[in-house]
Amino acid sequence: MWKKVDNVNHVGSGPASAAEAVIDLVHAVMHQFRSTQYQVLRDNAHDVTHMESKVMAFFARHGGATLSDLVAHSGRDKAQLAKLVKGLRERGLLDAETDADDRRSVRLRLSAAGRAVQRALHAEARVLNERAVDGLSPAEQAQLVSLLTRVKSNLDAPE
Repeated sequence: MWKKVDNVNHVGSGPASAAEAVIDLVHAVMHQFRSTQYQVLRDNAHDVTHMESKVMAFFARHGGATLSDLVAHSGRDKAQLAKLVKGLRERGLLDAETDADDRRSVRLRLSAAGRAVQRALHAEARVLNERAVDGLSPAEQAQLVSLLTRVKSNLDAPE
């Protein structure tokens, strides 16, 4: 069961413009979504943190990748990721094997237990995603994706 998320950084006077209202709402939706996502991770039987779930998802998509591949993909600190990978290996969720062509390199993939946990986490994420768009028709969902893509493109463009 999900708890209601408190509003953080809520200013009583409201946004000064429509543009502020859009960005404030995007921020509030993402905060609420992430908060619920973290709560689901905390409350599940797998004892997996958000970052561990991200690492597992990467290796689910890129089995046989290296820690360096993960660092390049995520842009995160190598030491932080190495610690996460070590913990997942110790818990039997990741398997490692030395690269046949480069003995200095270690290839990582989800273990059988890791695949089972990843499937469960993916199913929980699907439930949350469906909950988030409940009541929106497929056309409305497509329109929302299109509009948010335009907002992102605007932010990606040079000033």
